[in-house]
Amino acid sequence: MRALRVATWNVNGIRAREAQFVEWVRRDRPDVVCLQEIKATQEQIGEALTMLPEYTSYWHGGPKGYSGVSIHTRRDSFATRPEFVHPAFDMENRVVEARLGDGRVVTSVYVPNGGKDYGAKVRFLEAMGAYVEGVHAAGGKLILCGDMNVARTDIDVTPKERKPGVIGQRADERELFERMIASGLRDICRDRDPTNDRLYTWWPPWRSMRQKNQGWRIDYVLASQGFEATASQVHSDVGTSDHAPVVVDFA
Repeated sequence: MRALRVATWNVNGIRAREAQFVEWVRRDRPDVVCLQEIKATQEQIGEALTMLPEYTSYWHGGPKGYSGVSIHTRRDSFATRPEFVHPAFDMENRVVEARLGDGRVVTSVYVPNGGKDYGAKVRFLEAMGAYVEGVHAAGGKLILCGDMNVARTDIDVTPKERKPGVIGQRADERELFERMIASGLRDICRDRDPTNDRLYTWWPPWRSMRQKNQGWRIDYVLASQGFEATASQVHSDVGTSDHAPVVVDFA
């Protein structure tokens, strides 16, 4: 099995950041790219949008340009076109799965923030945990990528932003997230950099928080035990989204 580079990015609007997306992908050449919050309708998007003919692009845009995810697979990395499906827990165009063959599954997911409907976020996290268990029970190996909207522990939040009870840091959502990881996943970036208290992927868009690197880590590449990661990086220099891309190399 050849090496695999997987990347994820909450692009916060693909139409506003199309050129940045293309430049970054051409630079880093990931085999699989997962995007979240593309904020485009099906009529506004298509395989031609990104000007990346070397990739097969699957867009899952929302009906009102809200939410939305996508997966892009490098054509010369796979012998056949991956199969794209939507797991049963998909809502508001937040989940798409690519079946790569050999039991490998890559899923792009955008977890609800929870600010308007916290109960919906809890139900989504519960269903996502059941989904992970289902993939493993069927013998699959999963790479789950995306904006999870949960900071695992306090080390994943800049000290000034640590507020017990704030959505994204609540004990119950963290517990659901930990339970999912414990069902057979690894948090690649944290496993490879366990004590880094400045490892963030999202920054509040005010008071120069990104320039000061005062943020949260809420974007993840989670992988089944069968995947061996050889490198991981948060590309905080890429783009003008409030999130940064995360890139992981697997052996």
